[in-house]
Amino acid sequence: MTHDKNPWLSTRTRSGQEYDAPYEACAQAGIDVHGEANLVEKLLRSELNQAQTTAPYHILDAGCGTGRMSIELARRGVEIVGVDLDEVMLTQARKKAPQLDWRLGDLSRIDLGKMFDTVVMAGNVMIFLTPGSEAATLANMARHLKPGGLLVAAFELTPRAWTHMSVGRYDDLAAQTGLTKVARWSTWDQDPWQVGDSYGVSVHRK
Repeated sequence: MTHDKNPWLSTRTRSGQEYDAPYEACAQAGIDVHGEANLVEKLLRSELNQAQTTAPYHILDAGCGTGRMSIELARRGVEIVGVDLDEVMLTQARKKAPQLDWRLGDLSRIDLGKMFDTVVMAGNVMIFLTPGSEAATLANMARHLKPGGLLVAAFELTPRAWTHMSVGRYDDLAAQTGLTKVARWSTWDQDPWQVGDSYGVSVHRK
């Protein structure tokens, strides 16, 4: 895959360290930067998760970037695999947490040889996929889910030149893979979703 085909690889201008810097500044100021991990941990222990497994839970961080969520969930006792298409971001993740399982790969094709309680696509992953790979990506992520497990995806809903992804289209693609929507919020803090919101956190179950 060449950089000019993937909008993330073709537009990223920051190093992994530069990408992490704003989050580190917020954390140093006492701001909680782990909203994603907080919600994922809550969902794992909720009735929405019907994968029928107990701790330690197994999570696929699909589009893990520099590993902020993965590292936090691992600190809380969750078993993590982080996958990303960007070697620059993964280099930063490996530098911060070399003990964790980081994989370079395309989410639409990668085969990890195992199944997970939850797959998480945070950080606008869905709108930075290579155009045309959205359906294949969701199908592949669903294949990596245990029955009853959850797929959590969050992305901005402001128009981008390369994608027309909306929550409606996302729901349609998820349904085609056999996933059922069980929740949607406008923030990782579970603020209610309303039509016209600029951000969506969607939860679907296999």
